[in-house]
Amino acid sequence: MEKEVIVLNEARNVSLTAYLQGVEGEFYNIPKRPGILVLPGGGYQMCSDREADPVAFPYLKAGYQVFVLRYSVKKDALWPQPLEDYDAAMDLIRSRAQEWKLYPDKIAVIGFSAGGHLAGASATMAKNRPAAAILGYAVLNEDVKGCNRSAPSVVDAVDDDTCPCFLFASRTDNVVPVANSIEFMQALNEHDISFESHVYAYGPHGFSTCDSSVQDKDTVMCDRIPDWVADSIGWLKDVLGDFGKGGMTKPACGHYSSGDREAYLSVDCTMGLLMSNPKAMAILGDVLGGMMGGAGADAAANPMTEDRDQADIMVMVQRMKLRDALAYGSVSDEMVEALDARLRQIENIR
Repeated sequence: MEKEVIVLNEARNVSLTAYLQGVEGEFYNIPKRPGILVLPGGGYQMCSDREADPVAFPYLKAGYQVFVLRYSVKKDALWPQPLEDYDAAMDLIRSRAQEWKLYPDKIAVIGFSAGGHLAGASATMAKNRPAAAILGYAVLNEDVKGCNRSAPSVVDAVDDDTCPCFLFASRTDNVVPVANSIEFMQALNEHDISFESHVYAYGPHGFSTCDSSVQDKDTVMCDRIPDWVADSIGWLKDVLGDFGKGGMTKPACGHYSSGDREAYLSVDCTMGLLMSNPKAMAILGDVLGGMMGGAGADAAANPMTEDRDQADIMVMVQRMKLRDALAYGSVSDEMVEALDARLRQIENIR
């Protein structure tokens, strides 16, 4: 492994540390690697060592090229200077992707506390947004004013282009209330952005990786909090892909929770969207007609749904993805793929 430290802004003491692993040779199955940029916390007053290198190493072990950004703090943290530091770092990483054996479109970001705010900002308002963001006990709403009056809420900046996110926090965090994560998740949900979240029942603020080297082993916290590390690595495999033969596998989880915001229709669109599109209905009419009849009959026979009228059933059906509805109707995989291929010829005009 090679280590390289690059000064991005000497006046503001901004630097990027790169931890770079080899490819090919003994790693014959790996021509390039995904990457992750670590943004330590510290209330915009410092960049915590506990949330820098100790965080980098689990991702190195998982096969990533890892970068640690020490961004502008204290008097230099006037917004948007920290975000400019992030953009400069991501610019550099992507510009050297070939040299550093990186997939430029598979670079994630992870941030903690105030660094989580910066990671959230990178996902919602940066010029060079990451492919995925991991936000640890992050300050994401107006609470950020408590540590940096010039910094904006990133909850309000979530848009359709926000990348998939992984959030973890403690319910009893008395420094950054869990409402920060909850409000951000609600905003992601409103924009149909894919996300995963873990809110642990109890634990302190700033637990980092929870190893005894960074957190007092006598600290009272949920035994499962350390699981966020493995869970986040597994999630990255879902959204970026995993190492396969000569490249990365296809991601199992898309940018959006459904296909409703994609450029073309598919079986991953919701029934409501497809039923409002005449071209889609020309393809699906017979299939949906049979399924809707069956759904109505099942509902009428089910005592749990006796008090539902047809409108209630339709609201539920319209939220379902067509793929799930077809599975419920025992439609063959071959038919599903055939329908998907035809739907993908239709532009999604919303």
